[in-house]
Parts: sequence; C-alpha cells; structure tokens
Amino acid sequence: MIASLVRWNLAMMLLITAGARLRAAEAPVNPPHLFAAPAQVRPLNIAIYDGPGSGEKGIKSVTKRAEQLPGAKVTALEPEEIGTRDLSQFDIIIFSGGSGSAQAKAIGEAGRKNVRQFVEHGGGYLGICAGAYLACAGFDWGLGILNAKTVSNKWKRGGATLQMQLTDDGKEIFGDVARPFSIRYHNGPIIKPLGRADLPAYRVAALFRTEIADFGSPKGVMVNSPAAVYTTFGQGRVITISPHSEDTPGLENVVPRALAWLGEKETVATAK
Repeated sequence: MIASLVRWNLAMMLLITAGARLRAAEAPVNPPHLFAAPAQVRPLNIAIYDGPGSGEKGIKSVTKRAEQLPGAKVTALEPEEIGTRDLSQFDIIIFSGGSGSAQAKAIGEAGRKNVRQFVEHGGGYLGICAGAYLACAGFDWGLGILNAKTVSNKWKRGGATLQMQLTDDGKEIFGDVARPFSIRYHNGPIIKPLGRADLPAYRVAALFRTEIADFGSPKGVMVNSPAAVYTTFGQGRVITISPHSEDTPGLENVVPRALAWLGEKETVATAK
C-alpha cells in the first residue's frame, strides 16, 4: 500500500513537472531589454500604495522600475494616508499586485474618494494586476475610474508565463515592439467594456495571445482580450496592466514607459 502511494505521488510530481516544462517551452525568453527606456522624462513624484492587498515583493519590484526614471522620487503610502494625505503633491499613484478588493477595503471609502479626486484633477494612475481590478467601475468597491468589468467572477485563473502583444495604440506608449513577447501572469483581470455613458471608453494597449484557465475558470476568453489598457478620468490619465512586466526579464522598461506617459499633460484621445 505504501509503495503504491509512493509510486502515485512520484507519477503526479513527474506530471506536474512535465506540465510546467511544457508551459515554459511555450513562452520563449525575451531578448534583453526588449523595450527601450523612455526619453526626455521630467522628474516625477510618484506614490505607491503599501498596505494590505499589496505584496511586499511586488511593491519592491515596481518601486525599482519606477526609480529607473531619472529624477523620480517614489514614496510609499500606508492605507490611512491614502485617505488623509493631500495627493496633489504627487504626479502619479501606483497600486501594484495582490488583491484589489483587499486594497479597496484597506483604504476605505475615504481613500477611494481621494484617489478618484486625485486622478480627476490631473493625476496619473497605474494599476498592475490587483491595481487593475481596483480601477474597474464594474465592482462596487472599485475606484470607478476605468469603464470596464471582468468577463467572469471566476478570477482565479492561475499563474503562467504567457504571450502578450502591443496594439498600434500601445506602441505609442511603450515603443515599437511588433512581435508577441513573454510576460508573467498571475490571476490578473480579464476585462471587457462596461459601457457606462458617464465614463470614456478605454483603448487597448496590448492583447493576450495565449491563456491559462485553471481552477474552473472559463476557457477561450483570454486570447485576444485586453492585457493592458489606457483611458482618461477627468483631467487625469489611467493605465492598467493585468500581468506583471515589473519582474519579467526583458521588460524592465515597461513600467517606466507607462509612468512617462502618465506624467505627460497633453490631451488623450479615448475610444468612442
């Protein structure tokens, strides 16, 4: 009996390992520094949320990428500061990976209102994975600054290295990278338009070209769906990125390029 269990456990381990190797083989390694650094960026004052709902590793990775910008200053804000601090001293606020609903709960209604007003009055917002969920107007706990909802309430899709590709609109922000590239994904939002008349439609900056659909999540909805989008909210700019470029080799300049665009002040065309 024990020997049978040992053989079964060994077989399962080999199967899992083989599956992981197959998935890795499907996602080729990116060339070093696939994306060029942004040029002529003014010094930016950036806030990043640091509290429940955001992982420490993700905060450090995103902060490291933001600090690649010449003259950038990054300040970590605790949950209570999001609701009480004058955010107008910052150019951009970042919410990184973790849990969007946990972030929303931690900052409370006062924090959500303060962030909305910050963006509405001209601030930039970068939401990565959980921060992308948080931006969506399709959740009653969300910030309501992105005219989007998720395609399914089964958000737990799993983690994998997937393929993503810029659209022509996305090349205007991230640079002229034409071919699909590999990027780490872990339960980020799969979105579609919400269709609220009082919010501008988002524009798609990048698309998923492969998918993962574990844990009973719907299959066939991820390929060619938005992986990164941008929009405006009031006078401010918004970018959300579902997967994780900040710790994917070769994509070191994706976050800096997003921040450089968010820090600009020109009018942005949104989808009709």
